[in-house]
Amino acid sequence: MDTAQFISKSNNNSVEKASFTWQTPSNIALVKYWGKSNPQIPKNASISFTLNNCHTITTIDFEKKRNSDENLKQVQIDKKVDFDLFFEGKQKDAFKPKIAEFFTRIQEYCPYIFDYKMTINSENSFPHSSGIASSASGLSAIAMCLMSLESELNPDLSAEEINKKASFLARLGSGSASRSIEGPMVVWGNHPEIAGSSDLYGVQFPYKLHSVFENYQDAILLVDKGEKQVSSTVGHNLMHEHPYAESRFTQANDNLGKMSEILQNGDIKAFVNLVESEALTLHAMMMTSNPYFILMKPNTLEIINKIWEYRNENDSNICFTLDAGANVHVLYPENEKEKVNHFIENVLSIYCQKNHYIYDSVGLGANKM
Repeated sequence: MDTAQFISKSNNNSVEKASFTWQTPSNIALVKYWGKSNPQIPKNASISFTLNNCHTITTIDFEKKRNSDENLKQVQIDKKVDFDLFFEGKQKDAFKPKIAEFFTRIQEYCPYIFDYKMTINSENSFPHSSGIASSASGLSAIAMCLMSLESELNPDLSAEEINKKASFLARLGSGSASRSIEGPMVVWGNHPEIAGSSDLYGVQFPYKLHSVFENYQDAILLVDKGEKQVSSTVGHNLMHEHPYAESRFTQANDNLGKMSEILQNGDIKAFVNLVESEALTLHAMMMTSNPYFILMKPNTLEIINKIWEYRNENDSNICFTLDAGANVHVLYPENEKEKVNHFIENVLSIYCQKNHYIYDSVGLGANKM
């Protein structure tokens, strides 16, 4: 794999002080990836809708260090990036180890990070660690801020190069973060039927989407706003010895080929079937790993059954999907928005924690503030 293309080019530009703010979205996978190898390489390709309302806003203030020669030598020995982290206005040291590990992984590609003291301020529009891919939006926002600095250091970078490298960097922090740079639909993972696809970064779905999938709706029902009992990282690692792992990887890649055709031809009934099957298969992998675990809650199942009832009674194209958590993403075409929103407010909301749900829709990716 050609990673040399992402090593920062030498330049003569100097930036003493800078501040960049990016808003980057979460995303919801339609065909899931579950299982990876180092360094953050997916065992199967995945495809996701980029969201619009569920996002992270991150500001990074960069200040160049005034180091003596002796201090510069010590920085190279320690290989530690100097940063402070604030989440929603409060210093968040608990998050620092994950971000520090991210900086360690990207140091070869962004050596300039050792030259700066960074102050990171981040906030989410949705609950953290509850299965709405907060690491995806969070790490992609940091990656875009870093690339803003790099583009100041190297003005020759094109917008395409910036987005590609940002996706590459974000992936090294969180695999799904590679799918949060662009939109409305992104593929991550090398796949023979997706032109330009790569294990190293996400790419926009390269074919014309059928009109039925334009401005698709996603209502996120917050069944459990607490932190997950089992992290996604732990769950991914359990696929290494999973008895059904290889069959699952083959199935997922086959399903992505089918999904590509569906998205182009507009077969919404096939879309519903495949999206729900993928969601349940993801959780089946969790329930059949060793150790096994269940992230769905009783109200998750109540919602699923109510969706099935509504769909049958109303000849609707509503469907659900799940990420690695208890919350339910309710997907539906824009022409059903009024009726489905009424159903959510009057029937499904009682199964949500404190009746909390978020209306969202397909978005276009990262946005500089």
